[in-house]
Amino acid sequence: MADRLHRFDPGVWTIRWCRGAGIAGLLIATAASAQQSAVPAPAPLAYRIEEGRILNAFFRDGPVAAHLLLRSGEDPRLLVAFPAGNSGVGLWFAHLTRDARWRLDTGPAPAQGKDAQGRALRGITATVSIAAPELAVRGAALSSVRVLRDYERTGGQPAETVPQAIVGRREIAWHRDRLDGAAGYRLSLDLLDGRIDAGRIVAGADGRIAFRLTALTGEPPLTPLDDAQLLEPGAARDPMARDALAFLSYREKFLAGSWRFDTYFGRDTLMSVRLLMPVLRPQAVEAGLGSVLARLSPDGEVAHEEDIGEQAILDHLRSDGSRSDAPVYDYRMVDETPMLAPVAAHWLLDDPRGHGRAAAFLAESDHAEGRAATSNGEALVRNLLLVARSAEAFAARPEWRNLIALKPGMQAGNWRDSDDGLGGGRYAYDVNAILMPAALKAAARITTSGLLDRWIAPGQRSLLARLPDLARIWRSRAPSLFAVEIPPLAARRAVGQLARESGIAPGPALASLPAGPLRFKAIALDAAGRPIPVLSSDESFALLLSDPAPAELERSIAALMRPFPAGLLSGAGLMVANPAYAPPPIARRFPRTAYHGMVIWSWQQGLLAAGIARQLARGDLPASTRLRLETARRQLWSAIRGTAALRNSELWSWSVRGGALVPVAFGANAGDADESNAAQLWSTIYLGVKSPKAAPAKVP
Repeated sequence: MADRLHRFDPGVWTIRWCRGAGIAGLLIATAASAQQSAVPAPAPLAYRIEEGRILNAFFRDGPVAAHLLLRSGEDPRLLVAFPAGNSGVGLWFAHLTRDARWRLDTGPAPAQGKDAQGRALRGITATVSIAAPELAVRGAALSSVRVLRDYERTGGQPAETVPQAIVGRREIAWHRDRLDGAAGYRLSLDLLDGRIDAGRIVAGADGRIAFRLTALTGEPPLTPLDDAQLLEPGAARDPMARDALAFLSYREKFLAGSWRFDTYFGRDTLMSVRLLMPVLRPQAVEAGLGSVLARLSPDGEVAHEEDIGEQAILDHLRSDGSRSDAPVYDYRMVDETPMLAPVAAHWLLDDPRGHGRAAAFLAESDHAEGRAATSNGEALVRNLLLVARSAEAFAARPEWRNLIALKPGMQAGNWRDSDDGLGGGRYAYDVNAILMPAALKAAARITTSGLLDRWIAPGQRSLLARLPDLARIWRSRAPSLFAVEIPPLAARRAVGQLARESGIAPGPALASLPAGPLRFKAIALDAAGRPIPVLSSDESFALLLSDPAPAELERSIAALMRPFPAGLLSGAGLMVANPAYAPPPIARRFPRTAYHGMVIWSWQQGLLAAGIARQLARGDLPASTRLRLETARRQLWSAIRGTAALRNSELWSWSVRGGALVPVAFGANAGDADESNAAQLWSTIYLGVKSPKAAPAKVP
């Protein structure tokens, strides 16, 4: 459920700081006066999304962007996340004896002010209420969103960031400077209904607690992409997806998702840009690609995530004892580096708009904060050389030991980046059997186009000339290492058992199994090179990025589209993992409460839809294969339309009603490992990945 609040009067709110708590010097101006001297900016954005017990309110107006989240239930919580500096403020309240539900009465609206040293603070104000006898603050965090995420998971935070409450007669407030002394963070609750008693907030005579919430950050704001820079006219008319994309899109970078990932993530940026490319304006495509290129490591690795603001300071305190806020980039993932070339090639070579701008874009010198400016062309060459070098060992000796492994000490390395996401695997299927071959092929296309000639040194040309041969070896030899074959009786037993455990009728799933052995690709290989027999949605990457032979294509589609628990398709959507065929110790890693378990990720459904569309655009497929693809497309879009209410969130789980699977918001159950982002960048891809009933976007 979502309420759209695009029309509002930004001059309604005038916030006065209550001096009763002894906090001096904070003045919060009216939004109207703050806007008088503002430079032209995208139109204000305000909308709400309610998922299960979580109410989300998004707001963006000029330099202010914020996501207010209210979690109802027996353990209520409120927080505000800011894209500025990936910062946030949050309160966790003590356990209640019964459920209590938040209500957002007014706002959010913009609030600006200054701290005691006269430095600018920006944020929001809103009036909220809850039907609870009392609220006792269990913990508060004002810092990086990363600190808030960790507090949510562990209940702890760095000692340096713990704020102290200042309690007045009608107000409770928290404020602190950033660890390096820069402008920091403020959070105040100005009581409207109820009273403060020994630090607790006690309900009024009507049984409700109400207060005006004000949340501010001193982190530098980002620059939103306006409508003219973001979407082409052909983008789908999906208001919620448009709102989410607008909230997450800035000239400096795209944000991965809010509230938990309000900053740059390489993988999310690359896959979102690729899937949205048909409907993104050139400026938006190049903002995304440029942000990835600007954050490459010196040897060409794509950065997974950045630590900025106070999180960067915390990193430096641990590593070198300084209080530097220079960004810290994470290069621990192994799937993002080979993602760059296929996406770049699609823009520079396949899209006429990108091809016409390629020379100018590659010559541009942009830089991430804390980095020396480097041309996009020079950065891309570094990445292509690294991909080529990484491929040489397997090309020389095509055995599992020479595949791309997770980095030492890491339990994750691809998009399934939770500790159990690969079931203990060390060599991910998507990285080795799909992304590496696709990267090598794309790198060969880019280098032979001549676009990068000015940045390629003479000594580098011999390696780059080998790219076509490297691509051929990886494509022909790597996938077979992940082959899984389950005997017919064993497959039937496995499907029946998971169906019984899940409370669903096994008939449709059993009827879909082949008469002979069941074949699919393992999610990964373990440390001894043995396939981990978990069926996954990662085959979708192959449909988008390669041209499988017809027989291979039909096998892939059959494996994905069988009804769960034989395959991945269900009434709740397309599962990202099915552990039915795995031994119990592995299967237990993939419950429906796990972040990458038997759950549905919105963008994975869209990835498969885009992959099927790309395959149907081929002219070399027999009629029987095309028929299978058309059938799969109809089934998939039926599932996508059936989960439209959750489409723009990160992921969801399911429950069983009357023997059928129905979608349930992830994080709604106490056993869920985490909660879903209400706004997720790569879940907005349906603006470009369209239902076949809609006017189809051109898919090269």
